[in-house]
Order: sequence, then C-alpha cells, then structure tokens
Amino acid sequence: MSIGENVRDVKRRIAEAAVKSGRKSEDILLVGVTKTIDVERIRELLNIGVRDLGENRPQELCEKYPVLGGEPQWHLIGHLQTNKVKSIIDKVVLIHSVDSLRLAEEINKRALQRVMDVLVEINIASEPTKHGIQPEFALDFIQQVQELSNINLKGLMCVAPNVDDPEKNRYYFKKMRELLIDINCGHVHNKDLTELSMGMTNDYETAVEEGATIVRVGTGIFGSRRY
Repeated sequence: MSIGENVRDVKRRIAEAAVKSGRKSEDILLVGVTKTIDVERIRELLNIGVRDLGENRPQELCEKYPVLGGEPQWHLIGHLQTNKVKSIIDKVVLIHSVDSLRLAEEINKRALQRVMDVLVEINIASEPTKHGIQPEFALDFIQQVQELSNINLKGLMCVAPNVDDPEKNRYYFKKMRELLIDINCGHVHNKDLTELSMGMTNDYETAVEEGATIVRVGTGIFGSRRY
C-alpha cells in the first residue's frame, strides 16, 4: 500500500476507535513518526495533509529541519538529554518526553522567547529499560514542573510495553487515563491537563478507545523500517 492508502487506513481506524470512546476523530491528533524516513517520503506525507511529525532523535530532527523547515509541526517524542535541548527548542511545537526535573529546568532556561509546550513521560509499566516518571511520583513531579514559567504542561505521555496483542496494553492505557484524572484533581494550578500521548502502530486503536488524544504512528504509515 502507498503512504496515502496507509494514512487513510490509519485515520479510518482512529475514527472507529474514537466512536467507541464517545469522541470524534477530530479529537485525536495523528503524529507521523519519521524516524529514519527520508525527506522525499516525508514530503509525501505532508502533501496528503499530515503535518504533525514526530522524531525520536534530536540529531535527526536537526538534519531534516533545514530541508523541511517549519512546514511540519515537529514533535520530539524520544528521550531528550539536557545537552540537546538547545538544538531543538526553537524547532518543535511539543516535547513529549519530559522525565526529570533537571530536563524540565533546562527546557525552561532555553525557552527564553517562548513558552514551551511539554508532556510528562510516565513509565506506566515500571519497565527498567524505559524512561519516565513512576506513576506514584507523577503528581509531585508535575507540581514542581508547573512552577517553571517558560513551560506549559499539557498532559502525559507513555510508551507501553512491546506486546503481540494490543489488548495486553489496555490496562496500561486505562491506568494512564485514570492517572490524568487523579492529577487534575490534585495539581496546584487551576488549569486542567488534557493531552494523553499514547499508542503506536501496534496498539493505537486500543489507546484511542481508552482516551488517547495523540497517537504516534510510524510503521503503520511508512511500512517496516530498515535500520
């Protein structure tokens, strides 16, 4: 299937999953994950109207940015080291992976001429090989991050376990939604957090059914990658 056909299929599946959760497809943002994807294929995606693009690696984003510029809405969805913040802070619309106070403070320091939208990454399954805040510490962490004046905290993000059956991740997606509700009952500022970035190619439909507002799809759009 072509990129266009794949996108139509993904959007159809998102719409069907949204109905199951009592929402509309417009309530869910599709982020096309462009890790290792060449510029020509990215342009195909832009030409059919998918403008929100997610990159895992700051270096790769910085290599593509001079060619594609600000035409896409760039999202940094992978682990971000503090020494890489300055290279992407003026290029992205949303950082999905804030997972330490040190990183949040660096983003706050570098975002001098803007307020940076961010999500807090939650290690929802407590996997030792993954980054993210443990769920039980999320509220305290968010209360600290909300005190930083150049950061606009929008919600939560997770990378669910890599499983063969997406139903195995339903529990974790539901837990993310419940965590967001709990945080909104207890956070320090009078502003609800609304975004849940969760679900990838293998499980985005289940994630949408459980409340995802952002899904990150790469292989489902571009096919299997060559590394």
